[in-house]
Amino acid sequence: MDNSTLDLTSEISTGVRSLFYAVPPVESSFKSIDEVPKYVDKAVPYFFVAIFMEAFIQLIRGRKDLIFRWNDAFSSLSAGVASQVPLLMVRNIEASAYIYVFEHYRIAELPWDSWVTWLLCMLGVDLGYYWVHRMAHEMNFMWAAHQVHHSSEDYNLNTALRQAVLQRYTSWVFYLPMALFIPPSQFLVHIQFNLLYQFWIHTNVVGKLGPLEWILNTASHHRVHHGRNRYCIDKNYAGVLIIWDRIFGTFVEEKDDEGISYGLVHPINSWDIFYIQLCHWQYMISTAMKTSGLGNKISIFLKGPGWAPGKPRLGYLEDIPDIQAPQPRYEKDLSLAMTFYVWTHFFIALMAQNFTALNRESLGSVHTLCSILFIMWTLTNIGFFYENKSHAGLSEFLRCATFLVADYFYCNTASCPQSLYIMRIIFFFSSLLSLYHIFNKPSAKKID
Repeated sequence: MDNSTLDLTSEISTGVRSLFYAVPPVESSFKSIDEVPKYVDKAVPYFFVAIFMEAFIQLIRGRKDLIFRWNDAFSSLSAGVASQVPLLMVRNIEASAYIYVFEHYRIAELPWDSWVTWLLCMLGVDLGYYWVHRMAHEMNFMWAAHQVHHSSEDYNLNTALRQAVLQRYTSWVFYLPMALFIPPSQFLVHIQFNLLYQFWIHTNVVGKLGPLEWILNTASHHRVHHGRNRYCIDKNYAGVLIIWDRIFGTFVEEKDDEGISYGLVHPINSWDIFYIQLCHWQYMISTAMKTSGLGNKISIFLKGPGWAPGKPRLGYLEDIPDIQAPQPRYEKDLSLAMTFYVWTHFFIALMAQNFTALNRESLGSVHTLCSILFIMWTLTNIGFFYENKSHAGLSEFLRCATFLVADYFYCNTASCPQSLYIMRIIFFFSSLLSLYHIFNKPSAKKID
């Protein structure tokens, strides 16, 4: 077996194990932040393999109701892509703030290559995540971002990737105490592992895991967290270790005799990616404007989503409807041909995002900015198609035409990779199809 094969095998092994926090300290301790692998970026292929494996398992089990829906899958995956787009231009604020505090205010510096440091950082990040997550449910301005993750009415591995663009801008402060003594290289490893671990627990395939349920956050525990049944509300905030919920009184066990209905108590009912990300901000501002008293207006943002004047900080649980499963799910869908079309362009946008993320140091700022605009315009248009917007065809024609014009003026044909010729063909025919859509606008298929 040659070295290249060994390296590939090792990389795959590390990638898979990183999803389960199973990369030991000897393999995941680094002296400098520049040496820390981009575990999350490298995990993207494993996400998709796992998603289709989950769908196959549900198919052979005869649970077609639990197989991902293409429209909901787009909504989840587009949110995941959009949440990573700001990182193409600027460093993660969690990392930047942590590094700044460590460099200027650290009290002590634990050794980067010690398993004790590794373990302390793992526990510190997980405890920090518990409080980030809990506050994201108990403070309305943080919930405005986090509700994106809960907005899916499905519960599968796609849902794990449904992330908010704005959440990281409120979460960074919870990790700063560790920066007083734990090196940033350790923090950057564990903040990624903590996120990756939570991928596999977003599934109905995995049942209860016996004694592990006492210590680890599992699929069973996290199903409760995503439920909108009354007993599920504001429970099981853990990232990796469920012990924090047991310690702080927010744990509840999944009921075997009661099915879980997933999603928000008040569903969003949209596949528009910008609306999903921003709708709760719109609601909060509108509510604050209609509420009398400055203190009450401020409380709309700082207290729980269920708060109103005269109620306790988190509102009354009894005010939440006692929703039971199954519940009807929001459903607007496309024809098979249009589904193939939009998903072809989604995967092109995903490849553009992944390529830019892995090569952002060598790409210029203009190239990166163009990639961001291309990705976001693609996701926006797909949302328009799923929502059957009247201007979807025109926006798509302009996007495809812009790509072809930019390609004509920007790319030197002699040095272009062969794959770009395929892209040109796709976008040329896509521009024609979008023109056809403009003049022969099909009606979306609505399923009750």
